[in-house]
Amino acid sequence: MWRSSICFAALTLLLVASASADDVVVLTEENFHQEVGKDRGALVEFYAPWCGHCKKLAPEFEKLGASFKKAKSVLIGKVDCDEHKSLCSKYGISGYPTIQWFPKGSLEPKKWVIVFLEVLYEGARTAETLAEYVNNEGGTNVKIAAVTSNVVVLTPANFNEIVLDEKKDVLVEFYAPWCGHCKSLAPIYEKVATAFNLEEDVVIANLDADAHKDLAEKYGITGFPTLKFFSKNNKGGEDYNGGRDVDDFVTFINEKCGTNRDAKGKLTSKAGIIEDLGSLVKEFMSAKKGEEKKVVFKLLEEEAGKLKGSNARYGKIYMKAAKSCMDKGSDYAKNEILRLDRIIAKSISPNKAEEFTLKKNILSTFA
Repeated sequence: MWRSSICFAALTLLLVASASADDVVVLTEENFHQEVGKDRGALVEFYAPWCGHCKKLAPEFEKLGASFKKAKSVLIGKVDCDEHKSLCSKYGISGYPTIQWFPKGSLEPKKWVIVFLEVLYEGARTAETLAEYVNNEGGTNVKIAAVTSNVVVLTPANFNEIVLDEKKDVLVEFYAPWCGHCKSLAPIYEKVATAFNLEEDVVIANLDADAHKDLAEKYGITGFPTLKFFSKNNKGGEDYNGGRDVDDFVTFINEKCGTNRDAKGKLTSKAGIIEDLGSLVKEFMSAKKGEEKKVVFKLLEEEAGKLKGSNARYGKIYMKAAKSCMDKGSDYAKNEILRLDRIIAKSISPNKAEEFTLKKNILSTFA
């Protein structure tokens, strides 16, 4: 029953997923000659989005790209042969995936390498084996970086504690280790988890439904991957039927959880903004100095005091901004935003960057 279940990810979505990696250079007919054949060797995967072997290779090739990202003498790239047929035809690609090594300064791959890779890596196309080959050819000594996952692994022992916690919004992927669509989704899902790892109330999790069939059956899982969202207010779970790109997941979570993150996990310009305080802020900034401004300040303070949860924290930032504007003049907000921009542009901790971004966003309503 379980191994015959149909994977539900749509083919067109897989095309997007396979090309979304940041650490593997996406090569096209337009940029191939600009990237390959220059002052670095290049390992290039020629793939098709519908190819099962390509889907299995995708997370391994992503790990390879991530590990060699800082190696200036090596490029890890890939070409979508469905989209760039003439380029793949030029290099004699007749099966997928085909992996070719282009030596430094050459637009011709090493002919024997094509056969070597097809034979050697038919059953061992792992990041480690590919890295060993690239190191030998490229004169590098790169090790595959250990991957620390931000996806919470669920089991029967922790499922209820995490998923049914009414203080948490939880997105759960029910997957099977043998499912090709699940393997294609894995690197994308990891990026989603990374984007929200600073959100204490948001959990991105997965469950091996093949190993834990009872739990999967309890939630009506019949195909893989199936994604369900367990909000604070709905612990029965609702099906996620959206797109499988990082941006699709991020948009969904922002809408459902009230967060304001982009695909890289950075706060957007809307983070911290409380619409209900907008009109009072405008009234406060337009009020004349003296008693009139104090009256509006008092009203703003009362409304901010009614806020709860994370909004209560934002309300305190609003009040500090209002007090500083009252004490230091109307130009305070504009000048402070410029100062914070300079700090954020420097190398600071993620938590500090978030703190300053929230302050800057709120100050923008006073500027």
